[in-house]
Amino acid sequence: MHLAGANARRIALIVDDKSHSRRGSAGASLSHDVLAHGVTSSEIALIFGILRSLLFHHKFFSMSPTSSPVALITGGTRGIGLGIAECLAAEGYRLVLNGVRAESDVSDVLERLRNDKSIDVMYCQGDVSVAADRERMIAETHSTFGRLNVLVNNAGITSPGRKDILEAEEASFDRVMGVNLKGAFFLTQLAANWMIEQHSDSTPAAQSSRGAQLRHCIVNVSSVSGEIVSVNRGDYCLTKAATGMATKLWAVRLAEFGIDVYEVQPGVIESDMTAGVTEKYDRLIEEGLTHDRRWGTPMDVGRAVAALVRGDIPYATGQVLKIDGGMTIRAM
Repeated sequence: MHLAGANARRIALIVDDKSHSRRGSAGASLSHDVLAHGVTSSEIALIFGILRSLLFHHKFFSMSPTSSPVALITGGTRGIGLGIAECLAAEGYRLVLNGVRAESDVSDVLERLRNDKSIDVMYCQGDVSVAADRERMIAETHSTFGRLNVLVNNAGITSPGRKDILEAEEASFDRVMGVNLKGAFFLTQLAANWMIEQHSDSTPAAQSSRGAQLRHCIVNVSSVSGEIVSVNRGDYCLTKAATGMATKLWAVRLAEFGIDVYEVQPGVIESDMTAGVTEKYDRLIEEGLTHDRRWGTPMDVGRAVAALVRGDIPYATGQVLKIDGGMTIRAM
């Protein structure tokens, strides 16, 4: 259907005028004014369809900087974490990025995000395996932004030395467990309790006005290594398998508070963690390790996390989203 030229111009003027309205009855007022100008009801339906689309795609950017949502991403300044940060920044999120490097070593990344995305970015140096560092991450997020909408547990390390499980060392085992599993579990505990407080402090009207797009959300980044055995990375595989159960545990416990919990399971992703085995995986991918015969990228994972955070996959708390190019599909 095409709007007649005169009607289209009248509608444009009315919509432009109403777009500045802050009244709760703006929708009804718009319908009344459009009808008064001789526009048909079918044309009104088209107008509201267009407006709904615009509001959906620009929901975060219409917010003031102090009301836009906040995401905390561990391991957020490189690799998969940075891909997630870039995608959430594009959604209008203010970011708290955690890492173990000094802030001066990641200043270029922080400035690029601030300048390219025009958002607030805070860096919080810390080791997720250390209780005091986890507490400081939450405290600094609270003091700087006063809210937390999304936690992404992404920080992780691979097995030091990649030793065969017949030769694995207890110290290395404890280190991998501390970062990949314990750290994420107890940071989730801190974040979840704060999210519950935010939920409880909101009035029903405020909760309704936030809408589904600001529903609190926790995303755990695991790995296909939670399903596929690597005997030279036994500790890493164990932590990623356990991350799947942690996701289900938190999903069940937090559902009553409207907090969604998801697991994103990447396959072979091009990052600093896989830099030392590039030649190996180039060959394996060429031989059919993945059905989509390419390396995954941090942005592949970032887009998946953004979809979950936006609420594009509702009614799915506790579920796993595999970003692995079909690697875990068995085929004959």
